[in-house]
Amino acid sequence: MSWEESTKQKMLHLQLPTDPRWVNIAEMNIEDILVDHAYCEQKAASSCISLIVNFFDFEEVVDTLTPVVAEEWGHFERVMEHLKKRGYPLGKPRKDEYVVKLSQFVKKGGSRAQQLTEYLLMNALIEARSCERFKLLSKHIQDEELKKFYYELMVSEAGHYVNFIELARGIYDKEKVNARWKEWLEYEAEVLKGLELRGDRMH
Repeated sequence: MSWEESTKQKMLHLQLPTDPRWVNIAEMNIEDILVDHAYCEQKAASSCISLIVNFFDFEEVVDTLTPVVAEEWGHFERVMEHLKKRGYPLGKPRKDEYVVKLSQFVKKGGSRAQQLTEYLLMNALIEARSCERFKLLSKHIQDEELKKFYYELMVSEAGHYVNFIELARGIYDKEKVNARWKEWLEYEAEVLKGLELRGDRMH
């Protein structure tokens, strides 16, 4: 089985694997990767908070995502520990072209359940891609401490992906959610093809 097929089947159905060169470039720019990763975790926590606040009337969203907020912020704190341990400052946030392009695919309008589903699927996709990238780092970088760290986060992000997908399937028509998820996956693959290969970004 090719790596691409393995990725589709085992890595959360992503349609395009990360270019294998990315992890080597990332390792040479580990300070930038850790800084970008810290902000990714901060944004993930903020995104969950926004969903809870904007869709407070969906009790299952509030109940499921409240602990995820705490987990994502915990990840932020752990990335900060790795930065400090290596003598790296946090630095300023960078524009996340990947997330910007994904947000352009969100369908506007429809019922509140439809709107919520769009954001849940976008977040699921970001978690899926993060999970895949964490797996690459856990398997290929030389820093043993970071290898272990990224393996732990890979497992956690996979759980968050499941949270978002299952919430969407429970809130809106399951067949429509699955059809829309396929569209999201296809779109994300095209986005990835169009992005410059950079070692200073987690996505």
